[in-house]
Amino acid sequence: MRIRATVAAVSGALALSALAVPAAQADVHASGGDSTYHAAAAKILGAGKSAFITSPVAAAEPYKLNVSFSNFKVAKSINAGAGGHLVVPVTYTLTHGTEVNIKASDFDSGPYLYEGDMAMPDNVIFGEKAGTCTATSATVANCKANLDIYPGDGDLTNTDAGARWTAGGIAIAFNGQDPEGNDFDPSKVGVAQQGDLGTTTVRRLSKLTVDATPEPVVKGKTITVTGKLTRANWDGPNYTGYATQPVQLQFRKNGASAYTVVKTIKTTTTGALKTTVKATADGFFRYVFAGTATTVGSSAAADFVDVK
Repeated sequence: MRIRATVAAVSGALALSALAVPAAQADVHASGGDSTYHAAAAKILGAGKSAFITSPVAAAEPYKLNVSFSNFKVAKSINAGAGGHLVVPVTYTLTHGTEVNIKASDFDSGPYLYEGDMAMPDNVIFGEKAGTCTATSATVANCKANLDIYPGDGDLTNTDAGARWTAGGIAIAFNGQDPEGNDFDPSKVGVAQQGDLGTTTVRRLSKLTVDATPEPVVKGKTITVTGKLTRANWDGPNYTGYATQPVQLQFRKNGASAYTVVKTIKTTTTGALKTTVKATADGFFRYVFAGTATTVGSSAAADFVDVK
């Protein structure tokens, strides 16, 4: 789930008051999940300057919830293909005051990622469902949750690849209040939001193919090895050729356990690969791409050549 904010998110009590109105000028991508939690989180995390108080209760603002986050753990690199549903596990520790009932059915907490400054994020990714927490003491709980990403539905664009994303946490205590109700009173809702809990990057998955011909081949004759390097195009969504990238051609002799590097070549403008080698022995050819700051490395499935 992503919010691509076109208006800066507002921090502090004014931003928290976004619970009272729909998220302003934010593109939210979501499906399924806990509707109350993800709707409220979207409003808070993606609220623009116009998302102030329109509650039936005049001048009502959510109060600051006595909750903090620590020990936030997420993958160092989140690697996404061109489509599908990517689920990214997250764990964190939630510390709270004794007055906060984290076991209440309408208490929710969860992680999120943001680009840029927390007070004015460019983009936000969070989960469809609230986290689940297990108390380890009267004021501490260990929690786990997921971030939900749909690369093919606009959650990611190619410019996001390799960018630094910062981790944050959000907690909401509704305390019996219904955000959709006619008598909704934001002042009775508690909200806590905390950033700078860690960092990660999002990178594009790559794919490699290889085809060594002819098969079989006479010893000493020429083998032509072709292939293609593609990577996820989140703007497509599809996989497109990755141009001018160094790729190793590797060979493993039949019966051997390790590959050796034959040569390094570069992909064409369309991501194509083509080179030639002399046939010396039965074995397996593969192409290997080390990866870049924006794109995950990959290896082609080996192609066996029988040398006569």
